[in-house]
Amino acid sequence: MKRIYQILTIAAAGGLCACSDFLDPYPSAIRSEEYVLSNPTTMQGLIGKCYDYMSQNYDNNEGAYLDCATDNAVRTSTTDVIRRFAIGVTSPTNDPFQTYWERDYQGIYNTNMFLKDNRGLNMRYMLDEHLDELLRNRLWGEAYALRAWFQWDLLQKFGGRGTDGRLLGYPILLEPVKIWEMTPEQIRDLTVERNTYDECVAQILKDCDSAYKYLPIAHRDFLVPDQDDRRVLGAQNWGRMDGITTVAIKALVYLTWASPRFNPDGDMSRWQKAAEYTKQVMDFKMTVDNVSGGFSVDRAVDWCDPNNPEIIFASRYKSGNDDLERAFYPGGFQGNGTMGATQDLVDAFGMADGYPLGESPNYAYDPANPYENRDPRFYSVIFYNNRSVVTGTTGKTYTFENWSNGGKDAAGTSSKNSLTNYHIKKFVYMGLNWSESSVNRMPHSKFFIRWAHMVLAFAEAANQVGGPNAPIDGLTAKQAIAYLRSRTTYDGAEGIVEDPYLDQVALSGREAFDRFLRNERRIETCFEGTWFFDLRRWTTTLGELNRDVHGVEVTRKDNGDFEYNFDKVVEKRLFTSAYLPIPYKEMLNVKGLIQNEGWENWQ
Repeated sequence: MKRIYQILTIAAAGGLCACSDFLDPYPSAIRSEEYVLSNPTTMQGLIGKCYDYMSQNYDNNEGAYLDCATDNAVRTSTTDVIRRFAIGVTSPTNDPFQTYWERDYQGIYNTNMFLKDNRGLNMRYMLDEHLDELLRNRLWGEAYALRAWFQWDLLQKFGGRGTDGRLLGYPILLEPVKIWEMTPEQIRDLTVERNTYDECVAQILKDCDSAYKYLPIAHRDFLVPDQDDRRVLGAQNWGRMDGITTVAIKALVYLTWASPRFNPDGDMSRWQKAAEYTKQVMDFKMTVDNVSGGFSVDRAVDWCDPNNPEIIFASRYKSGNDDLERAFYPGGFQGNGTMGATQDLVDAFGMADGYPLGESPNYAYDPANPYENRDPRFYSVIFYNNRSVVTGTTGKTYTFENWSNGGKDAAGTSSKNSLTNYHIKKFVYMGLNWSESSVNRMPHSKFFIRWAHMVLAFAEAANQVGGPNAPIDGLTAKQAIAYLRSRTTYDGAEGIVEDPYLDQVALSGREAFDRFLRNERRIETCFEGTWFFDLRRWTTTLGELNRDVHGVEVTRKDNGDFEYNFDKVVEKRLFTSAYLPIPYKEMLNVKGLIQNEGWENWQ
């Protein structure tokens, strides 16, 4: 086979020649397809391999680096593909998102192989009939859930208005297409079209419903009282798809589908559904999962705990890992300073009492001391000038020196320093110090869906349906967002307990509360790779995306005080489209594909 079209066959070409050490063995290239489809071990491997396709951390172009294509952050390297994308100089041969298109279709191919002709459901995996039935049902449900997951990723990344004016999604493929069995003439004549956005939504929801019928609601031992059943169910499957994850996927799908860019007719029932599904997930976490050692509303998120109860669905984890610390720390602390937070994001964090900058009756904002008395969440997310932090296990201190006249961490003094003069604290393990004789590293994983995401989604949807104070299933948007503002911060500090500003803004009406909620989402989810898509589902014009982003310029005066210039433009955003492009390779090779608007030169 001379050429493989990724949309259909990358998994067929590459998926059957790899070996996974995660969850299940995976079929090997030395095995025939007949063997793969008749062997219970390799059939399980089709499902297990899907989890390997998913990102395991935030240091990539669908994690923290994607925020560098928003007003939240800036990449340091001038040649980085995301930075080039953000300033409008991406080329068809340097597409940072093509790999995710290929990855998602790899996963879809595997699930289609498992689902075709009921293969996975008809397979015998265990001798014990009862346990075999439990395992078959779980794997069958996982296949549908995983297909929904990869399809949702395709829709979120590549869904958009096509050059023909229609809202389009991705090509829905429910069969494993064997392109390697086709003649060259058949390949050249192959036509694959993108389904409409609404058709893609319907398929994802259908797969979620199919999955839910077969999956346990969650992978927890306390939900599986029979010890023998725990051989195939329970906590040993943490990290796999479960029933509550499929509900969360539906909630996220509805939230985007309800948003202005993808809801031109203003269908309010989509907001209603988003609120109902997110509330279902919230209730599960707050009641069923609220057990000893389990979830609680006030428990801090621990980014180094792959079993954190905040998680609804997360990736496999990398143990003993320091990738994020290397990426985010500046060169002065042996890091690479790959990105920096913007002044625009810093300004999104208000004051200690929850009021926005300049509006607090209790704390006057002082431009000469801009980081005093700020929202407690700010200190767990961003490193700023002259901040001293204790690192490692021996109590060593590192102080960030971001002043341009001699500071070791200042922009421009090293290729490993942030261009904005802010560095990233979120996700970082403070017990790590590379100068210690024994370096203490912790696990890292990606929390794809967590409880806070559901709270934010519920608040947004509920506010759209009835305003800040109208209850849906007994909860209002105002009450939901209060959970997040008052909870313990990532580094264990007390949140905003007394919150008169929340009371005030909740009385200002739906539109004012929606603006407030968007800022809350920005604060809570920064560097998680979601803000990029939030901005696009909310906005209706490119002008709202093409804005200058700022850093801070710091000067140290002779008396040791600092002078701050917050108007330093670090980068000018220039997007030609509100959507990502369908990969150029696919446009060249596959008949029938329609490109997204704004990418007419990628056809």
